[in-house]
Amino acid sequence: MAVKLIHISLILLSLVSTFEACPKCGSMDVPYPLSTSDNCGDPKYRIYCNNGSLEFLSAQGFYYKILSINPSSYKLIIRPPSIQNPMCQSSDLPQGGLLLNDNSPFNISTRNTVMLFNCSDNILLSPLNCSSNSVCKLFEEQSVEGSGCRNTLCCSFLKDASITSHRIRVRVGGCTAYTSVVEMRSNAPFDSWNYGIELQWAPPSGDSHFRGH
Repeated sequence: MAVKLIHISLILLSLVSTFEACPKCGSMDVPYPLSTSDNCGDPKYRIYCNNGSLEFLSAQGFYYKILSINPSSYKLIIRPPSIQNPMCQSSDLPQGGLLLNDNSPFNISTRNTVMLFNCSDNILLSPLNCSSNSVCKLFEEQSVEGSGCRNTLCCSFLKDASITSHRIRVRVGGCTAYTSVVEMRSNAPFDSWNYGIELQWAPPSGDSHFRGH
């Protein structure tokens, strides 16, 4: 009987530990349900602590640094991939850009203004803003990172609900580079842009009963 009770206690202890928020990674808190190991958080919401830096892993195996986390709104912001000059190629071009698993609890929020660079003429058939007043032109002209993309076709769009919420695609023969700004305000000065890709997650059922830090 005592052995059974010990066994049950160990099972309960294991279950309770999964309700706990994970320890800090560097200076950043890891709020529940985000998980950096099988022993804390919810493993379905896996992120990674690499050398004191929190990172998000795409479905294609590319790591993106996590810049901030807002647990109250179930959102986090990852750093856009670097744009390699003079080729005007995003560092995640070999992976086809950012791709999330369709069954992942994460998706790309609708507050991202995405800019695509070095695009083929085929993109003109899409309902994107590829005009001379697109914000992507300002990025090319005023950003060192965007300077290698000057004089290429670029377009921008707000990633709304009508567009897949699990991918930002780049490819040779399409657009080879991109960046993103979170909650871009109309007529906002260039130096005030909040560069990042905002992801949001679906909260686990009954999350109000779980414990955090």
